Amino acid sequence: QVRVVESGGGLVQAGGSLRLSCAASGRSFRSDTMAWFRQAPGKEREFVAAKTGGGVVYYEDSVKGRFTISRDDAKNTVYLQMNSLKPEDTGLYYCGAGRRYSYAYFTPNRYENWGQGTQVTVSS
Repeated sequence: QVRVVESGGGLVQAGGSLRLSCAASGRSFRSDTMAWFRQAPGKEREFVAAKTGGGVVYYEDSVKGRFTISRDDAKNTVYLQMNSLKPEDTGLYYCGAGRRYSYAYFTPNRYENWGQGTQVTVSS
């Protein structure tokens, strides 16, 4: 059974940092693109960052220079280091894993496995 589990969310003041983790299990994820998305109340799920199995990294413009995605394929784990957090970064952060290469990396349809999310709240 494939499982994806996020952790590391919490409440932090603006300017602070958090590190999210996503542990995947149940199959090999080495060829997958692993990504983070977030969803604020009343809004659609939006792309944050992704790293392909080949090591190519993508970021949404508003997080470039502040967030860093990394992965440890030996542990089937992907991380999101978030620095200089802003109130607009608040949301439920989801981890996705997928191989649907006909879809772009920034669309949820690319990813067939998702976790339940971890809440990030940034206070001003």
